Amino acid sequence: MNEVALNIDGVAASVPEGSTILEACRSVDKPQPTLCYLENLTPVNACRVCVVEVENNRLLVPSCSRPVEEGMVVNTDTERVRHSRKMVFEFVASSVQMDLVDEETREWMDYYGADPSRYGNPAASSLDRDSRHPGHHPIPDGSEAANVHQPIKVDNDLYVRDYSRCILCYKCVEACGEDAQNSFAIAVSGRGFDARISTEFDTPLTNSACVFCGNCIGVCPTGALMFRSEYEMRKAEIWDEDEQSVTRTICSYCAVGCNLDLHVQDNRIVKVTSPIDHSITDGHLCIKGRFGYEYVQDLGEMASTPIDIVLARARTT
Repeated sequence: MNEVALNIDGVAASVPEGSTILEACRSVDKPQPTLCYLENLTPVNACRVCVVEVENNRLLVPSCSRPVEEGMVVNTDTERVRHSRKMVFEFVASSVQMDLVDEETREWMDYYGADPSRYGNPAASSLDRDSRHPGHHPIPDGSEAANVHQPIKVDNDLYVRDYSRCILCYKCVEACGEDAQNSFAIAVSGRGFDARISTEFDTPLTNSACVFCGNCIGVCPTGALMFRSEYEMRKAEIWDEDEQSVTRTICSYCAVGCNLDLHVQDNRIVKVTSPIDHSITDGHLCIKGRFGYEYVQDLGEMASTPIDIVLARARTT
């Protein structure tokens, strides 16, 4: 494959033809912030925090999807880039609950000095966000920061949807669609600030085309989609990632050979993920691989840990 030479922040780089600017940046140890990008999904350019300045281009370009070109000159840390990234982080964090994003995202926000509080206190939660029509809402007076807060959707035993944390990165839509599952159970509904992830006609997941593979959970960067077990444990204040171990194994349900990462706390499996660099799954699983672990720890009357008690209570509600 032909190599393409370019310059990134004054550093010469050479990457295979067809590579993106983001891949080129990473090849010379210049990481860039991302929210909507994931290696196993098609880039959708939704979040815009990875934008860079390319010589002779009028607009900033998304590094996650822009292919490199011979002789391209890229600048990733100019005042224009820093200002744009800071504003994107502030806009997102002022309207979305970001307390469960990863440590890397928090570090990037600190690096750019993002201060979402300058937009004001969050407005009250909306109870009817799913029934809104584009443009049919009061004009804000600027005294509060508009937000996407709404009640948590708990309509099944496997996972919950807390769209107060949703940044519309489209990762769940891509994983549910052509990039992984091809179920097409979810899509973006509404327009503008009222845009949101929804099932067809906002029907409950149990009545939708969802097959409960959980691949949407695996790609969600903010905790908007979460294992029911994790949700219930967090609510009971017993979720502790520092006390969890992760063990890699092979799914026992069929002969495909999917790798599983078992997250274990207090000798109980609390959730299952799959490594994104695994050649068979690329991080994706089916319903059995992701959720079919209860038989391992079905102890009946012997179940007595706080985790057992919390999850047993959740199954009855």
